[in-house]
Amino acid sequence: MLEAAQAGRGAHVAEVADYTMIGVAGRRLRVAQWHTGRTGHRPLLLLNGIGMNIELLEPVAEAMSERHVICFDMPGIGRSPAPIFPYTIPQMALTTASLLERLGIESVDVVGLSWGGALAQQFAFQHRVHTGRLILAATTAGAAMVPGDLTMMRHLADPMEYTVERTLKRNLASLYNGGGNAIVSLNAAIAPTPLGWAYQIAAFGAWTSTPFLPLLDMPVLIMGDDNDTIVPPTNLHYLHNAIPHSRLEMFTGGGHLFMLSQQERFVASVRAFLDSDPAET
Repeated sequence: MLEAAQAGRGAHVAEVADYTMIGVAGRRLRVAQWHTGRTGHRPLLLLNGIGMNIELLEPVAEAMSERHVICFDMPGIGRSPAPIFPYTIPQMALTTASLLERLGIESVDVVGLSWGGALAQQFAFQHRVHTGRLILAATTAGAAMVPGDLTMMRHLADPMEYTVERTLKRNLASLYNGGGNAIVSLNAAIAPTPLGWAYQIAAFGAWTSTPFLPLLDMPVLIMGDDNDTIVPPTNLHYLHNAIPHSRLEMFTGGGHLFMLSQQERFVASVRAFLDSDPAET
């Protein structure tokens, strides 16, 4: 897929993601990398939401054109093969660290979106030496979360609603656009496997970051939307209060996918945080 991407903050150049299948920690993961020749900034790792394949984050990755950006499909999501056995979020944090090692990347800034925000928290805790700055968007502390709209949450728990192509985009539209006043295109969505979806749900249900949130001592930016019906704002304030010296930025009208529906502001906020002086964070 060929898209116009902004080089640095100036001219536009054609940019194609480099997609590869990589075997790591007993799993095969589909990995995408953008702007691999970029230097001068720490690489940026994007961790996606539940059931969401790499392509859905392409607009954000392409917009961060001054940085080397990495994203991968979770097991059974997108085009990564379905997992044989269930996994935990701490196990996937270890897998993520092993993947970065295979790619020859020593440290990364991390952006975790929704489910990926849980993995980002765990990765930052387990692998602090490999974590520069941490951005948590539309995410929670896991088992300690304040639930969103109960009808949507029950809908979310049914893997058959999201693993059939003819219903996937309709369900994702109602789930992820919930609370937003702008339409987000989900045409690039790929149906996850039933095991891929179910194992992601199970991993999150058995996890919480509450005990270690006070130990996250890297610069942290927490982002949410006032109208998010999946992750109510209370969850973002909880993270902000639990993580020392963290910053909180709230959007309005973007819904759960505010990072896509309000992409320009989201990218500008991410860039400003990553480029800010450490004394300002």
